Parts: sequence; C-alpha cells; structure tokens
Amino acid sequence: MQSIGWTLIMKRGCLFSCRKETLNINGSRYTIRERLATGGFSLIDLGENASTRRSYAIKRITCHSIDDQNIALREIENCRKIDSENVIRVVDYELKGQADIVINTTSTLFIVLPYYKHGSLADHLQLRSRKQDHMPEAQILQIFLGVCEGLKAIHEAMPVPLAHRDLKTANICLSDSFEPIIVDLGSMTEARLQIVGQTDAQRLQDEAEERSSIVYRAPELFTVKTYCTIDERTDIWSLGCVLYAMCYFNSPYDPIYERGDSVALAVLSGNINIPEDSIYTEDMHELIKYMLRTDPMERPFVFSVIERTHDLIQKLEGRL
Repeated sequence: MQSIGWTLIMKRGCLFSCRKETLNINGSRYTIRERLATGGFSLIDLGENASTRRSYAIKRITCHSIDDQNIALREIENCRKIDSENVIRVVDYELKGQADIVINTTSTLFIVLPYYKHGSLADHLQLRSRKQDHMPEAQILQIFLGVCEGLKAIHEAMPVPLAHRDLKTANICLSDSFEPIIVDLGSMTEARLQIVGQTDAQRLQDEAEERSSIVYRAPELFTVKTYCTIDERTDIWSLGCVLYAMCYFNSPYDPIYERGDSVALAVLSGNINIPEDSIYTEDMHELIKYMLRTDPMERPFVFSVIERTHDLIQKLEGRL
C-alpha cells in the first residue's frame, strides 16, 4: 500500500459526492465535508464530529489481504509507542469487514486523526515558492528543531527504536501555532535491521521502493548490501532533504526526478547543489551537508543534529 503523504488537494468550495457521506466510527458519527488527499489504497477526508462539531482528518485504508490489514494496523500501534507533541496522535479507529484474498473481499481501516487546517509543510513551501518568498533562517531553524524533536521521540521509542522511513515535507503538518507534526506513520518500522544475505537485502529494497519517497530516500536503501546494518540514520538523510526543501522549496533531488534522470545515481554521487544565490549562511549549508552524507556510518544521530541546530540558533540570536 503506497503512502500518500499529507499534501492537501485543495478543493474548497467544490461540491462532490462524499460531502454528504456520514461515517460511524466506534459509535461516533462523522459527516464528511471534503476530500483532502488520495492515494492508491487510501484516502483522507475532512470529517466533522456530529456531537462536538470538531473537525478531524479521517484516513481510510482499503485492505485486500490479511497482510494489508496487519500493515495498516501497524500505523495504530506505532502511534501508541510515540509520546511527542511533534508526532501525530490517533484519536480513534475502527476496522470494518474482513480482507480475504481467496474470496476477493476487502476490509477498511478508518483512523480518526487531528485536522491541521494549515496543511502540510509541502503545501506551505509550495505557496511560498510561487512568490519566491524564502523563509527567514531563524524561522526555518525553529520549525526544523520541532521536526528533530519528533524524530528523536520516534528513534527513542520503547521497547525498540523505530525509524519513520518516509520523512518528507508532505508528511509534516503545521499546527495552528505553526508547530511541525510528523504524520503518516504507516511506513515506520524497527530502526535497526541486520541484513544477512540477498533475500533480506532484496526485501528491504522492495519495501523502500514501495514506501519511501524516491527524492527523500537514503542512499543505502537504493541498493541494499547483502551484509550490512541499517539503522535510524536513514531518517537523518531524509531530514537533510527536508531542511534543504525548507530553504529552496524542493528536495535537492526533485529537479533530477522531474528531468527523468536517475535519482539513485545522483544520490549515490554525494553531490549537493547549493544555489549560488543562496540567502542563507554557510552554517546552514554545512548543517544540510552534515546530514546528507552518503555513508550512513558517517551520518549523525538525531541528538547531534539537535545540538548543532541549537548552536546555530544561538549564533543567529547573537547577531541580532
């Protein structure tokens, strides 16, 4: 099941069939107001609780097999393991039906989530991109620090550390106070994997192709070595791409993907194109490069990124 991210499809003011739809989820009734996002096997609607009148994002995932169901339910379990203001929380959920590939039946998992009216960081950057309105460096670092804190909570999950595996601007929502919230935990998995043999390597590579967005995917996930250790620093690469996008509106590999050139070759080359007319400090450029190291063993853990970000914020404040 392909992750759809949380970039909103703007259809405000449009009337379409799901506007009148009502859903009963664990005894609570929700009126569907509009479609927010769609994907291959899942979609997200804006729903209003009939009793409280509060708005929620309601994600529904269609499952065609027991494996699909287990993967979908993993998102619920993952949310329960994380306690952070910068990571999405599940409000409620219900699984309806029973998936059976033999008799061709499906089930649907409904997940009630907080609704963030500002949409995703990707939405915000897209709006700014139209006017070439770059965020001030101090604002970028404050939002980025919140993303790091959410990622730290994921990486420190108990009983075993977890990795998001699909961190990108479309999977970071913005709260009313513009705090970043990491969402879409369906791709999240045990962070530290021991790859022993071609079967393990191919399985992980296939999962990454299905679940990790190509322009944010870490180099070690493009061609997984037959004997290696994969850990949470796959997310640090993605985090570096997120910071780059916050500065320049897109991942460093978006232009390559749009041209139809090989993203894998570009990622593995280790070359990062910092625009010559960049308005940001050399410290910011170095922070991006600090995370975008092709060798995962040379890449920092998130606590080191947080420490360096704090230092950069203090340095900026000292210049004011």
